[in-house]
Amino acid sequence: MKQYSYFPGCSLKSTAVAYDESVRAISASLGIELIELEDWNCCGTTAYSSIDRLESIAIPCRDLALAEKKGLDLVTPCTACFRTFERVNSHLKLYPFLKPKVDKILAAAGLEYHGQVRVRHLVDVLINDVGVEAIASKVVNPLHGLRVAAYYGCLLVRPRVAFDDPENPHSLDGLLKSLGAEVVPFPAKSRCCGGSLVISNVDLALGLIQRILESAHSNGAECIVTACPLCQLNLDAYQGMVNSKFGTSYRLPIMFLSQLLGTALGIKPKELGFDRGIVSSEKVLAGHLQETV
Repeated sequence: MKQYSYFPGCSLKSTAVAYDESVRAISASLGIELIELEDWNCCGTTAYSSIDRLESIAIPCRDLALAEKKGLDLVTPCTACFRTFERVNSHLKLYPFLKPKVDKILAAAGLEYHGQVRVRHLVDVLINDVGVEAIASKVVNPLHGLRVAAYYGCLLVRPRVAFDDPENPHSLDGLLKSLGAEVVPFPAKSRCCGGSLVISNVDLALGLIQRILESAHSNGAECIVTACPLCQLNLDAYQGMVNSKFGTSYRLPIMFLSQLLGTALGIKPKELGFDRGIVSSEKVLAGHLQETV
C-alpha cells in the first residue's frame, strides 16, 4: 500500500463532505493510504492572490512546510487547492525575492520550506500510480449503459499538468471508460462554471452553468462527473435557479469521480455520500446501486 500526505481542503469538510467520504472509501480498495496532514489550514484558494500576493503564498506554504516534514507526496482531491499549491512551488522558483519574505513568516511559526513537496491531484494518482488497467481489474459492478459527461472545469488541467492535455483533456474519460461507463461527447467539458462568481454576479454565473448543463443534456448524458468540489456545488445546487431563469427542466445528477468509481468497486452508496446530493442520483444509478446495497 502506497502512502501519501492528504490535504482535503475546506470544501471537503463542508459543502463537499461526500467527496471526502468517497475518496476515503475507495482508497483502501486501490492500495492507497491517505494520511491527513495534521493541523492543516485553508490554502486561501486561487482568488486570494488578487488581495495580497505575499500572504497568498505564505498561507498555503505553511501546509507545504508541514507536508515536507513527512517526506511524502501531497495529494489533494480539490482542484483549487491543487492549483494553489502548484502556484506556490512555481512562484518560489520563478521569483527568488519572495522566498526570504516567506521564510521569515514561516520562521515565526517555527517552520521552514525548501520546495521539496511534490503536489499531486487525486486524478494524477489514480492514473499514474494506481493505473487505469489496475482499476478496471478491480471493477465488480461495471457501469454498462450509463451515459456520462466528464467535466474537467477550468482548473484541473490548466495552465498545464503532466497527466493531461490542457486543450483537449482526456484523463477522466479514460477512468470512466475503465468502469464500463459510456462517455458522451461534451464540448463544454473544460468551460468555467463561474466558481465563486455565483456570489457576486449570480446572473452571469447562472448563464455559465446553463451552458454546461445544456451541453451535457443535449449530448445525451444522464449525469455529469467532476473532480472539483466547487464545480460540483455550482452545477448541483444551482440547477433549480437555472431552470427558473432559463425555462429549462434539467435534472442531471452531479457526481464526484470518486463516487462513481466507488460504485463500480462495489462500495455501498451510503459510504460514498450519495445521500448528500441535491439532485438525486438514485434513479440514474438504480440498476447499479442495487448490487451494492
